[in-house]
Amino acid sequence: MGKVDLRRTLLHKRQLMSGGEWRERSDRICEQLQGYTLFTQAKTILAYFSFRQEPDLSPLFTNTKYNWGFPRCVGQSLHWHFWKPEDSVQVGAYGITEPVPDTPSIEPADVDLILVPCVACDYQGYRLGYGGGYYDRLLSSPNWANKPTIGIVFDFAYLPQIPLESWDKPLQMVVTENS
Repeated sequence: MGKVDLRRTLLHKRQLMSGGEWRERSDRICEQLQGYTLFTQAKTILAYFSFRQEPDLSPLFTNTKYNWGFPRCVGQSLHWHFWKPEDSVQVGAYGITEPVPDTPSIEPADVDLILVPCVACDYQGYRLGYGGGYYDRLLSSPNWANKPTIGIVFDFAYLPQIPLESWDKPLQMVVTENS
């Protein structure tokens, strides 16, 4: 199965989850994350606001032990901003929630960990995204390429192998509700 068909199939499966199942699976992912040293030792973590029934990590965002950063889509790039639960958000490109533009920016040197949203991941750490290439470009750029990364995906989308392109870079880890 090619990337387009695999993406369509998995997004459909994700949309079929009931709200209760989605919340329970998301909460288990949050619990799993909190057991990993890569997460617990980080100070500044880049995350995402759940979109189209992606795993929801929002219960973690109230933990003031961490500085949280979220992306804004600007042109073909992701611009990262510090964010706290009391800060404003807006709906940006593609209907994705993002910080407002005047929220303080995050420099790559300040980042300890990137939590990467995925449509799917494989056992080698390669990810299937939505097809826009935003995270591919980010993770290939010199300032970001060596940052620790954890792919976040539901277990049904954690696969033995996904189709790869020459520009795909593996993530350091993948966390599901079961691992």
